[in-house]
Amino acid sequence: MSAAVASSARELFAAARQCLDAADPAEKVALTQRYAAAFARGELPLPEDAPPPDPIRMPGRPPRPRLVHPREVPKRGLGSVEGRAAFVHAIAHIELNAIDLGWDAVYRFRGLPAAFYADWVGVAHDESRHFMLLRTRLQALGYDYGDFDAHHGLWEMCEKTAHDGLARMALVPRVLEARGLDVTPGMIAKLRALGDTDTVAILELILREEVAHVAAGSRWYRWYCAREGVEPRARFRELLRQYAGGYLRGPFNLEARLQAGFDEDELAALEAP
Repeated sequence: MSAAVASSARELFAAARQCLDAADPAEKVALTQRYAAAFARGELPLPEDAPPPDPIRMPGRPPRPRLVHPREVPKRGLGSVEGRAAFVHAIAHIELNAIDLGWDAVYRFRGLPAAFYADWVGVAHDESRHFMLLRTRLQALGYDYGDFDAHHGLWEMCEKTAHDGLARMALVPRVLEARGLDVTPGMIAKLRALGDTDTVAILELILREEVAHVAAGSRWYRWYCAREGVEPRARFRELLRQYAGGYLRGPFNLEARLQAGFDEDELAALEAP
């Protein structure tokens, strides 16, 4: 089904589902950008009587890349063109998954303030731009999306938290996506030293915009905690123990995490031995 044919949703949940189901990355991006623009124009209302969301399942994916266990993804150095292409491919795969993470938050969690849906439609749109920038860079290096193996760890956490919006907001934006805030500056420094200014420019843009995405997760995590009458810091530690082995690996980008809604006490707790 082409994007032109598929783009017929009349309400937001149906639009989100179409974007999730699209298997071709170019179609997923086109639908995401079309529906985000329609939502911004007020053309995709939130239905008041929508049925519950369908059970979570893998979103649409192309035949390639081959999905393997994270330990099976080869480690390549950045010193060769192939190594840099493999790195760009890995980030592009994260961004493609992040499109679906944004749309799944829209589709799965019902009865929330309109601002919640606006935030996650906006995130999905940003991630679609990031994916296309990275895919274009990958093609300039002589490769394309699908040419390297990848894993689906991000989506696995999405599946684990499908039943609980509070856990989703805590663990996907504030744990998995926030990890990008920590590691991206180091990768930028390495690529700059290699003279790869094109990839550096893309990563700098992504880093700036991902701060806002993690901040949206922080904002809605605290909103859920306030609604449910739970203390955010203690609940976050409980969720880490339940879903993520109880700890996060440093070093942490403290400045970016502060901008993204972590407070000083949380950061001190993260850094505690």
